[in-house]
Amino acid sequence: MKLERGPLPLAAWKKRERGLVRLARNIRRDKFLLLLVSPALAYYLLFEYLPMYGVIIAFKDFSPMKGILGSPWAGLKWFQQFFDSIYAARVIKNTLLLSTYMLLWSFPVPILFALLLNELKNALFKRVVQTVSYLPHFISIVVISGMIISFLSPAEGVVNMLLVQLGIGPINFLNEPDWFRTIYIGSGIWQTFGWSSIIYLAAIMSIDPSLYEAAKMDGAKRWQGILYITIPGILPTIIILLIMNLGHMMSVGFEKIILLYNPATYEVSDVISTFVYRRGLEGAEYGFAAAVGLFNSVVNFTLLVMVNRISRKISGIGLW
Repeated sequence: MKLERGPLPLAAWKKRERGLVRLARNIRRDKFLLLLVSPALAYYLLFEYLPMYGVIIAFKDFSPMKGILGSPWAGLKWFQQFFDSIYAARVIKNTLLLSTYMLLWSFPVPILFALLLNELKNALFKRVVQTVSYLPHFISIVVISGMIISFLSPAEGVVNMLLVQLGIGPINFLNEPDWFRTIYIGSGIWQTFGWSSIIYLAAIMSIDPSLYEAAKMDGAKRWQGILYITIPGILPTIIILLIMNLGHMMSVGFEKIILLYNPATYEVSDVISTFVYRRGLEGAEYGFAAAVGLFNSVVNFTLLVMVNRISRKISGIGLW
């Protein structure tokens, strides 16, 4: 015999009514703030959450003619093809190595730059240095890659012309596997360190100046102020950004790699995103591309949750 649930008690109805009244009052009070955030909310709904519906392509033999719902199910076929591929181990290894090297070399640079910039006393010189450091961020990746190719050209590149003058001889940098990671990481640092330092400079500006004055009165030197006041003051920002960077370990962008790599450097430059581009998009295997993208997202999400939990236990700081 099936029991039917009776109506809600009067107290529950009153509690729900109070909640709705409070919600309506908060909406009226914050209507302009809600209007302000509505474009960002619409952006994430339309371009971040709504496209998640397409993730089911990873489990289908997708055909553009049949559409997502009309295409037959394929199960884990595309995942199995990726992991059975002779290139799977290579691209996963290259992705992790490039991400790790970028984290080790490029993550500390903006912090050091912000600390050094904060110590400059000449305001004009400080603004000039800031402006010059920001400029590479606004240059297109295509232009950056073109500059790298031009500078490193074995025939007319500036770098090789200097090497010839030094008697070392020209080096075909972009065809040498040993040089690819150095070029990729070095150019990435140059392009991003100035812009990335903005958030650290903002964190430094939020530190109470009276702390520096008190330390100076106690005889602390400038480097001691940096070590015992500035760095602890920006430590929460550093940890948050480190967690976010670790959450993208499997997401090496393919744009610059595609512009710089060639078959001679595939062994060190071919990453998951470039492999998916060639196999999934150029080969029109959309289910394969979606499957590998889903695998990347799951691994990144798992890393983000794990690192955030570890950070919470060690430092008490986390994204949530």
